[in-house]
Amino acid sequence: MYDVHTHFIPPEAMEWLRANAAKVNAEWKKKDPAKAAFLSVNGQWEFELKETFVNGELYLQERQKAGIRHSLVSPIPQLFLYDFDPAVTLDLSRAYNDGMVAWTKAHEGLSGLATVPLNAPEQAAAELERAMARGLRGAIVASSWGGKLLSDPTLEPFWEAAEAKRAIVFVHPLLCADARLKQKMMPNLIGVPWETTVCATALMLNGYLEKYPNVKILLAHGGGYLPYQIGRIGKGWTSWPAVSASLSMSPQEAARRFWYDTVLWNESALEHLIRTVGEDRVVQGTDFPFDLCEWPPADVGAQGFESLMD
Repeated sequence: MYDVHTHFIPPEAMEWLRANAAKVNAEWKKKDPAKAAFLSVNGQWEFELKETFVNGELYLQERQKAGIRHSLVSPIPQLFLYDFDPAVTLDLSRAYNDGMVAWTKAHEGLSGLATVPLNAPEQAAAELERAMARGLRGAIVASSWGGKLLSDPTLEPFWEAAEAKRAIVFVHPLLCADARLKQKMMPNLIGVPWETTVCATALMLNGYLEKYPNVKILLAHGGGYLPYQIGRIGKGWTSWPAVSASLSMSPQEAARRFWYDTVLWNESALEHLIRTVGEDRVVQGTDFPFDLCEWPPADVGAQGFESLMD
C-alpha cells in the first residue's frame, strides 16, 4: 500500500511555532483530559494536535501497522500562513521544509512535499526550487485563500518553477468560509471538497493543464465534486465559447490530466472516480492523522502511485 495524502510536523517546524507563537497568534488549548491539546493559528481551523502529528517514531509505527510501504508526506494546511507578512511565511516554510528533508531522508519509504509562501510568488518559486534541490518532490498548496485561486495570474512564477522542476503540486483546500455552512461541521464536510472543485475547474478552464504539462497536480479528497459533474462541464464546453476559449481538449480528457487521492470512504464513489479518470490517475491516500482520515487507505493498486512519483 501507498499513501500520498498524509501529514506530519517535524521538530524544526514545532520549534519555530513555539518561538513565534505570539507573532502568529498560536494557541494550545486543552479541552479534554483524554485528548491532546488543540492547536489554532490566528484563530482559524483549530485541530487536535495528536502525538502522531509530531512524534516521528509513533507515526512510522502506525504506518507499519497499516501496511503502508511508501508515504508522500505533506505539511499541514494550518501552517501555510498565507495571511501573514511574506517574511514570516517564508521563515516558517524554510524551517518546515528543512525538517521534512531531514526526516524523510532518515527513513526508508518516505518522500516529502514542501510548503511555500504563495503570498509572495517569486519567493514561493525560489523556495520550491530550494526544497526540491534538497530532495523534496514538490509542494502542497491551498486551493484558494483570501479570494485568490491558484489560477490567479500573479502566481505565474510559482507555476513556471513547478513546470521546470516537474514538481508534484498537491492541491489541498482550506476550510470553506461561506457563511451558509457555519453549522454542523459543514465547512469541513462539504465545504472542503467544494473548494477543491472550484480550484480544479478554474485550473482546467484557464488552460493550466496544457500550459504546464509537466506539473503533476494532485487533488485532495477524490477531486471534490469535479469527477461527478464532469459531464455538465463537458456540455458547457461544447455549448459556450466562454468555457472552451482556453481549453482545447474536452473537460473529460482534461480531467485525466490530474491525479486524485482515494480519501472518499465510499466504494461506489471510488469506482466512479476510477472509471472517469483511469486507474493510473487514482492514488492511495489517507489524510492521516487528522480525524477524518481513511486508515488504512483503499486498495487500488500501484499504477497511480507509480505514475505520480515517476
